[in-house]
Amino acid sequence: MTDLARDAYIDGRWVTGARFEVRDPFDDSVIAEVTDCTDADVDAAIAAAARAFVTWRAQPGPARGVLLRKLGERMLADEERLARLCVRENGKPMKEAVAEVRYAASFLAWFAGEAERTYGEIIPASDATKRILVTREPVGPCAVITPWNFPYAMLARKLGAALAAGCTVVAKPAAQTPLGTLAMAQLGAAVGIPAGVFNVVTGTRAGAIGARLIASSAIRKLSFTGSTGVGRDLATACAPDLKRVSLELGGNAPFVVLADADVDAAVEGALVAKFRNTGQSCVAANRFIVEQAVAEAFTSKLVAAVAKLTTGRGDSGVDIGPLIDDKASHKVAKLVADALSKGATLAHGTAPSGQPGPAHRLVAPVVLTGITPAMALWREEIFGPVVAIRVAADEADALAQANDTEYGLVGYVYTRDAARQARFADGLQTGMVGINDGLVSTAQAPFGGIKQSGYGREGSHHGVEDYTQLKYVAQKVG
Repeated sequence: MTDLARDAYIDGRWVTGARFEVRDPFDDSVIAEVTDCTDADVDAAIAAAARAFVTWRAQPGPARGVLLRKLGERMLADEERLARLCVRENGKPMKEAVAEVRYAASFLAWFAGEAERTYGEIIPASDATKRILVTREPVGPCAVITPWNFPYAMLARKLGAALAAGCTVVAKPAAQTPLGTLAMAQLGAAVGIPAGVFNVVTGTRAGAIGARLIASSAIRKLSFTGSTGVGRDLATACAPDLKRVSLELGGNAPFVVLADADVDAAVEGALVAKFRNTGQSCVAANRFIVEQAVAEAFTSKLVAAVAKLTTGRGDSGVDIGPLIDDKASHKVAKLVADALSKGATLAHGTAPSGQPGPAHRLVAPVVLTGITPAMALWREEIFGPVVAIRVAADEADALAQANDTEYGLVGYVYTRDAARQARFADGLQTGMVGINDGLVSTAQAPFGGIKQSGYGREGSHHGVEDYTQLKYVAQKVG
């Protein structure tokens, strides 16, 4: 891959320095050596974003939108190259990598339109000699910290909203997957996004870089996608100067199948909700809760469908790629072993070894039944290709089980009964609900959670509003 961008991107320039290796999770081969940013590099990126903010915020919304739209169009024109890059650094199957590039571009297209629609208000005043104006202004330079599991999409959801609102960005991608972010910066420069508006700092010192960004008073907002524990720490660090914070954190999604559900449709939805990116998704179905009357039918049909899934290198037409690293494979193996030791039944697959090395990262799908709340995978995010099924006595029991978690990102329910659909839409303690739908995210809708899954929203007009602040103007007119 000779056309890879391998250097940090700061103030419109490619910045080199000490390097770290980016490896293919399938075989540990080195894909590239990328700049390992210093504190001075981070400071330079912050300063560049602060300088560029002055002129970028003054650009008319439609002008900002034109550049976002062009960036999305360039991504689509280059989707095969970008997708192959994602397969190499992330490990996901090629068909999913292509889908992610398109998904990311859809956010840029959406926010390109929203750049023209950050509306204010005129409010009737109680005094006839006054007029009340309310405007939306960009909050300022933003730090954006993105995860490895959807490197294009998570950046596009944040970058598109920030730039549409008139903010500038310093992005810090995960060390496992910096190349996609640098490729987007490369395309952004090609379409004319001004220097300093979109900066990328790369490196292995995630904590130090994050702390440096947060410590700067010039950074006025942090947007982070990642684990709940890190999110809590970042929110605490942002408190002293009251930075705006958006957090998209861990999930423990229930997938509920009620007795009147279309079982075939539920199985189809389960395959999407569980196995996208090898289960490494915050919205992945984590706990399958199936009403007693259809438990046997759903389980047998799901096992038959799962048995057809293939594993291997992502660009070879497979359904399941490798887990991202040894830590991930060890966690999945530990959760499966814990469940089996506490009475779960292995309905399909083989318990993963959890041993180090690329061969053990290729985990074939596992289906477990007899799950109880005493098992760690009932409480923890699995982040791997493991289906954990628990039976519910009735609708009320299913809803209680679904809400038995500190997380609240998304919940899925399959039922053909309109009244049951309404009760679960109201009763699920989550920020998003999929009713007979295993894939809920779209650019037009607000993505985000409640409880320990974070706060703030990405996508929709609410996603832009999270990067703005209100200003009230009292104008004497008479």
